[in-house]
Amino acid sequence: MTIPALTLLQAAEDAAGGQQYPAAALYVVATPIGNLADITLRALHVLARVDSVACEDTRHSAALLRHIGLHKPLMAVHAHNEHQAAEGVCARLAQGQRVAYVSDAGTPAVSDPGAALVAAVREAGYRVIPIPGPSSALAALSVAGDVQGEGFRLRGFAPAKGAAREQALRACLDDAGTQILFEAPHRIQALARELQAAAQALGAEALARRITVCRELTKQFEQVDTLALEGLPGWFDADPQRQRGEFVLVLHARARPAAASASAADASAPGSEAEAPLAPDVQRLLSALLEELPLKQAVGLAVKVSGLGRNQLYQAALRLKG
Repeated sequence: MTIPALTLLQAAEDAAGGQQYPAAALYVVATPIGNLADITLRALHVLARVDSVACEDTRHSAALLRHIGLHKPLMAVHAHNEHQAAEGVCARLAQGQRVAYVSDAGTPAVSDPGAALVAAVREAGYRVIPIPGPSSALAALSVAGDVQGEGFRLRGFAPAKGAAREQALRACLDDAGTQILFEAPHRIQALARELQAAAQALGAEALARRITVCRELTKQFEQVDTLALEGLPGWFDADPQRQRGEFVLVLHARARPAAASASAADASAPGSEAEAPLAPDVQRLLSALLEELPLKQAVGLAVKVSGLGRNQLYQAALRLKG
């Protein structure tokens, strides 16, 4: 069922209208990555209130605004004119306008243009206000099941060809942490083969590393699958339909060695070093830090100062917290 635009905008007003939306400010607005139903009520309200919309592609953004029943003056701010176009945005802000910035999909300035615009607006002394929402990187990470991961690095699109591309992909595999890559449909098979070849050069451990393929996220033919890096080219070759659409790849964090896992388990066992009493000076330090900081930050700082293991200090902090 299609919701009438006026009803939708009224719902946005009811939900988000109570907050203040200052003039002479740039609103960085996240928009859907494929499914229009993912737009937030706050994003709708802001787009309705702003005086103009800066956008990566005016044709794409005009279609989005028409869908929600809005018509706004548009100005192009994309990768090729971002620095120059920022002057036009600042000129509008100087007139007291509210200006929204949207990229073609997802959250601006996250792999998409927008960072230079934001920097220029801040340098000119105007406010920049985030209107959070859809992000293909976070959507992919949330369904990857990367249990070894601790944070992630957003690589985005690798260089299109040549030595720069080869070096970028090798850097992904050299990094032990979680990596997020984007790729276009016409290069996805090549990317699969190149990642496999780079892993072969590193050995069996690299070939066994897990990778999650997210295709057409949030759209009707969305597909998410996790497999070993060694089998990535074959996964695409098995079904031509798998080569169509927009792709986000999550290269899982490198598996920890079994010996390290066993040591971590031993360290948390009753009677282990994790429960050993702290020296009086270290305990006083940790107690003082816990009075001023959250537990995680206090433990991190105590590790740096004392040189003791994180697990031992974490367990001691828990005991001090009762």
